[in-house]
Amino acid sequence: MSITINIYYKGENGNAKKFAHEMVSSGIVDRVRKEVGNLKYEYFLPFDDNETVLLIDRWKNEEALDIHHKSEMMKEIAELKNKYNLNMKVEKFTSLEKENE
Repeated sequence: MSITINIYYKGENGNAKKFAHEMVSSGIVDRVRKEVGNLKYEYFLPFDDNETVLLIDRWKNEEALDIHHKSEMMKEIAELKNKYNLNMKVEKFTSLEKENE
């Protein structure tokens, strides 16, 4: 049973896009993707909202997500979010199907 988290980062003056670019260029995104249990970590731009970036973040199970949330990377992500003065809206979904090992 996998867990998918949709995080909508919203800012002003293109700050959400700048945040996503810095997440990638700093290597944080690659490090998250290499964490045990991470199945997806991708940013998307809504067609009709230039000030929002959507992160789709999928984990194998709740345990993997909990370990990620306790990692040092979460401090780095929070610092970047604050640097760009972003607001977040979070949605959490649990699949009914088992993911392949």
